[in-house]
Amino acid sequence: MPQHIGFIMDGNGRWAKKRAMPRNFGHKQGASVFKKTINWCREFGVRAATFYAFSTENWKRPEDEVKGIMNLLRQYIKDIRAMAKENVRFVFIGDLSAFEDDIRVELLDIMDTSKENNEFIAGVALNYGGRAEIANCARKLAEKCVSGELEPEDITEELIENVLYTREFPPLDLVIRPSGEQRLSNFLIWQAAYAEFVFMDVLWPDFKKKDLEHAIKEFAGRSRRFGGV
Repeated sequence: MPQHIGFIMDGNGRWAKKRAMPRNFGHKQGASVFKKTINWCREFGVRAATFYAFSTENWKRPEDEVKGIMNLLRQYIKDIRAMAKENVRFVFIGDLSAFEDDIRVELLDIMDTSKENNEFIAGVALNYGGRAEIANCARKLAEKCVSGELEPEDITEELIENVLYTREFPPLDLVIRPSGEQRLSNFLIWQAAYAEFVFMDVLWPDFKKKDLEHAIKEFAGRSRRFGGV
C-alpha cells in the first residue's frame, strides 16, 4: 500500500469543453472529486496525499478562468475546514504570498488549526512548482551558509529534504495523473525521484474510486529496487 500518493488533477477544462460548458464548470466538478479522493485514500489506508491544484504556470491562463478558480477556492475553504475536523491535517505547499489576503489568511489558519491532526495529511499544491521549491530550498541553505550556521560542504540530500514543503510527509510512493498526459509538469520533481507513475486516460472530474483502486493494484504489482538489484 503506498503511504503517500501525488495526484495531478488534470483534464477539468477538457471535461467541460466536451459538454459545451465553460472551463470553470470543469474546475468545480474537479474540486468535488478532490474531497472524495481524500476519503477514498483514508479508506484504503494511505497516510498522505498531495494534490496539484494550481501551478506557478497556471497564472498564464485567461483572466476569467483564474478568477473563477480563486472564487472556487474561496467557496471550497469551508469544505476543507470541515474535513480538518475529521482529524485531517492540511498543508498548503507553494508560495502563498501571491494570493489575495482573504485567501492567504484562511489557508494559513487552516494549516495552523489542523497541525496536530494525525490520521491523514492532505497536501494541496497552490502556486506551486517543483523547480521553484528546489530554488527556495537553495536560498534557505545559502542564507545559513552566509550566516555561518552551515558550511557548503555540509549540505546533503537529507538537509535539502528537511527544507522541502513536504518535509513532514511520508516519502512519495506513487504519482497518479489522469487525462492521458504522461509527464510530471513540474510536480514534486525532487520527491518523485523513486516514485512509481500511473497514467490514466480518464479526465479528473470522471476519476472514481475504482480508478484509485486500479492504480494502487498497479503499484502493488511493481518491483521497487531503488537503484539496487
